[in-house]
Amino acid sequence: MDPKIAIFQHVKNEPSGYLETIFRERNIPFEYFRLYDINEVPRTLNATHLVFMGGFMSVNDEDEFPWLKEEKELIRRSVKTGQNVLGICLGAQLIASAHGARVYPFVRETGWHVLNRAADASGIFSKFPEQFPVFQLHGETFGIPYRGRLLAYGKNVRNQAFSYRNALGLQFHMEMTGAIIKEWSNDLRKHQQAVIARDTPRFLAESNRLCRMVAEDFIRPA
Repeated sequence: MDPKIAIFQHVKNEPSGYLETIFRERNIPFEYFRLYDINEVPRTLNATHLVFMGGFMSVNDEDEFPWLKEEKELIRRSVKTGQNVLGICLGAQLIASAHGARVYPFVRETGWHVLNRAADASGIFSKFPEQFPVFQLHGETFGIPYRGRLLAYGKNVRNQAFSYRNALGLQFHMEMTGAIIKEWSNDLRKHQQAVIARDTPRFLAESNRLCRMVAEDFIRPA
């Protein structure tokens, strides 16, 4: 079956970025479900692959955002039926929470950081460099679900990437583009803005390369 991708967007300024570029290049159809507008997860999805993006809310905020519970139910159902699922930042935390792992406030990470590939990383992460740059913007972390596998770890926040069956969760933002980085930087302190402006020319191209690796692996038939 040819892939068709459903993208769940939680806030207006967190689109799929460079992922969208790759999907368009490959002529793969995709559809956004902007939960900040529709406030519910559609009951019927004509999609083979699911992407869950980031957002300012916590996966624990189900009372304020009831669709978080619906997303977790969809993730569990999709994993059971063999659909490929990709979660980024909040999306990764949703995958973890949906499968019984704790998500909780922790060290806040902002801007470019270097992560380490896990020694026994599997799947596409086995082809990653031993160390690689990523863009971070989060204040919570997650446990690894039972029978999940840690794929990458950081110095200050250990759990950065994991797999659980046919789901891949990434705490970091692999979808970054120059335009998204510029928009996200507007609300940061001047020093943080300066550091990000310094680091982006050094790291963005490699981040895009790794994003392409993950995206092309993700869109393979489930």
